[in-house]
Amino acid sequence: MTVVDRIATPHIATAPASDSPTDAVRTQPRDSVVRTLGIGALEFEAGGALPDVELAFETWGSLNADASNAVLIQHALTGSTHVAQGHTDEPGWWDALVGPGKPVDTEKYFVVAANMVGGCYGSTGPASPDPEGRPWGSRFPFVTIRDSVRAEARLADRLGIRRWHAVVGGSMGGARALEWGATFPERVKHCVVVAIGAYSTAEQIALAQAQILAIRQDPNFRDGDYYGEATPDAGLGLARRIAHISYRSETELGYRFGRRGQAAEDPFDAREGVASRGRYQVESYLDHQAEKLVRRFDANSYLILTEALMSHDVGRGRGGVVRALSSTAPEFFLAAVDSDRLYFPEQSEELAEALPGKVPVYRIDAEIGHDGFLTEIGQLGPELRRHVFTL
Repeated sequence: MTVVDRIATPHIATAPASDSPTDAVRTQPRDSVVRTLGIGALEFEAGGALPDVELAFETWGSLNADASNAVLIQHALTGSTHVAQGHTDEPGWWDALVGPGKPVDTEKYFVVAANMVGGCYGSTGPASPDPEGRPWGSRFPFVTIRDSVRAEARLADRLGIRRWHAVVGGSMGGARALEWGATFPERVKHCVVVAIGAYSTAEQIALAQAQILAIRQDPNFRDGDYYGEATPDAGLGLARRIAHISYRSETELGYRFGRRGQAAEDPFDAREGVASRGRYQVESYLDHQAEKLVRRFDANSYLILTEALMSHDVGRGRGGVVRALSSTAPEFFLAAVDSDRLYFPEQSEELAEALPGKVPVYRIDAEIGHDGFLTEIGQLGPELRRHVFTL
């Protein structure tokens, strides 16, 4: 294994599924297109089933005649399908990576970004109606990363894509990309896995559990059946605060905020008791991150997707990680953020050791922490062009 150094708001529009989805996709304009397609009934690993699942997805570019230029981009935990700017002026969360002339050049590649089953950006999730018209809520099945990939494989079938040129993702999206390589190796040419390892560690599960409990213990949660009532905003906001601390590095937080008070607020001014004191800047920052997520995300979906990420283990039921990956067909491209304290670079190196042959781990040089996989993805552009996106 060689280590190579230094190398947002929801928008879902639905359209009826075409009787011939492949032809429909090929005739779409090059700007992004948002659609939903039904993939039928879906059974889940841990039990339970849904009778009629729809996946929302966004596309850029055009599928070529032999469907060999398709690229699947996988979103992170609270990400949407809006990877790149296209049909609106709204920036995408990976604009540095996807678009005309970018490493994933939408003049050459047909790019698909699907909302994971259980999400809240247009795919069937806990807020979706059951056959009787009631939100699934607490009855929504437990979803694993493997379940999500099997659902995406059905979407690929309906789009006429037998093999992806590449499946690309960071963080939870990287877990899904890796699982594609293990579950459907014959259907993936390249797997690009950024800022995640082969499995979620005990520490990562522990951090996730704290977020789950923050939501479940909100009085408004009502065991997940809160639709039509007050929503568990306080619990979801607290979950986001816990998560966001792990997304950023101590260095970045210290540099940006230090121990400074927020504007005119004095953290030591608590004349009416401790509850009335002012805030430090870092507290205001976390409050802001919480408020943003509460406005755009469903608490049940946060739970479903967090539990899915906790389930991430490419070696589960396959004799361990090495055996699971020992005969994988895709070519792997791995990268880690050097300041990541959620998914440590060592986990990417461990994954590389488990893969056949010599697989380098490219490093994103970023002080920011885990979120560097979003903000600094452009650093990987030259290597991605050289090794993955060469059409």
